[in-house]
Amino acid sequence: MKRMYIQLLSFACLCFGFAANSYAVPAIQTAQLDNGLKILLIEAHNVPMVSMQLTMPAGSRFDKLGKAGTASMLAAVLSDHTAKHDDKAWAEWLDSEALRLGASASRDSLSLSLTVVKDSLTVGLDAFSEALLQPGWRNKRFLSLREDDIAAAIKSQETPGSQAAQATAKLLYGTHAYGHTTNGTAKSLTHIKLSDLKELYLKQLRPVGSVLAVSGDVSMQEILALITPRLKNWQGKPEIAALDIQQPSIITGKSSHVSLPTSQTLVQFSRLGVARSSTDFFPLFVMNHLLGGGGFGSKLMEEVREKRGLVYGVYSYFIPLAAPGPFVITLQTRAEQAEKATQVVRDVMQSMADGKIDKKQLNASKSNLIGSFAQRMDSNRERVGLLSMIGFYQMPLDYLQHWTAHVQSVTLAEVKHMSKVYLQNNDWNITEVGPAKEKKQ
Repeated sequence: MKRMYIQLLSFACLCFGFAANSYAVPAIQTAQLDNGLKILLIEAHNVPMVSMQLTMPAGSRFDKLGKAGTASMLAAVLSDHTAKHDDKAWAEWLDSEALRLGASASRDSLSLSLTVVKDSLTVGLDAFSEALLQPGWRNKRFLSLREDDIAAAIKSQETPGSQAAQATAKLLYGTHAYGHTTNGTAKSLTHIKLSDLKELYLKQLRPVGSVLAVSGDVSMQEILALITPRLKNWQGKPEIAALDIQQPSIITGKSSHVSLPTSQTLVQFSRLGVARSSTDFFPLFVMNHLLGGGGFGSKLMEEVREKRGLVYGVYSYFIPLAAPGPFVITLQTRAEQAEKATQVVRDVMQSMADGKIDKKQLNASKSNLIGSFAQRMDSNRERVGLLSMIGFYQMPLDYLQHWTAHVQSVTLAEVKHMSKVYLQNNDWNITEVGPAKEKKQ
């Protein structure tokens, strides 16, 4: 049986694509250990499985200057081996017990995840706590993992999406903590030492301010009985709290071009969006769905692809973080069509900014959002992602229960206001990745 890893869903996907009828949302139970760790649980007894995710304030924003990728490498090391098991023995043990354990990092957080059948929950938590509390710090293995990451980073430079992500992060955030990609670059990875991972671990992987989200065939009483003795020696609070972050400066109207020998050009518009705590979230969420987040029902897809055939796909999204996250519009087209496609995107934004949105379009977007809940909360893994977001960003525990009401309450006037505020052409930056441009005479 091959070793499998839990893939952490991006906060964007977890938080942007679902809606709920209040009666269908299960209750969130909460508890707190003596060491300060918060536990959130949704019981689901239809299948004898349990998923959990421990989310801690140790994401890529905590990477030191010039060492982008540290948090991501720490996640890799924690899930790769421990003080008791080298990487081969660790993989064999996880496989033999059918334990799906892994770790990953995002901009704000580092997460350790586990999925097990109910009968293996005890041994699963043994592995989970061992990975968290007994890191191996084997330098030879670290160097091997780092070489793999460097090779992957070099390979990614052939990919327009990776190039665009790096260029956009730098363009939009500069020297801010969000100004680099989570995985880092080949150059930054070479500067990371095992001591950097140890330092991040000791400073930020603490129980206070962390959240353990659980969903599945288990009660809170069972979880507390199993977790408490295993994590009782885990103590302290992080040096920097999850929501303690400098606000980014507003960058507008800038452009960047990355030359890549390809016939296609990837165009990425970017500007600051909102923080997770922003009261603009729901009106902006609905507006974005209408703009480009709703697939074939969105204005961008209709105007750029359906009417003009300039692209295969075009989409928009925004990522609420501890501080304002990115708001992005992305398309890819033949190089000779890039300028035309870009202009159509600008025209769509300007049209919405001018208030050209009708009630029928708004209702269609809201209905689409509300009707998608069943597909977005049909697994333990997705539920723990939502619970992690709620706990980590200190959202109300009834957030899911009121989600539909919030979407339904968004008015046409609010969507028009969000469009006017967020879709002004001069406020957006542009990154292009593709063939070198000829200089105009």
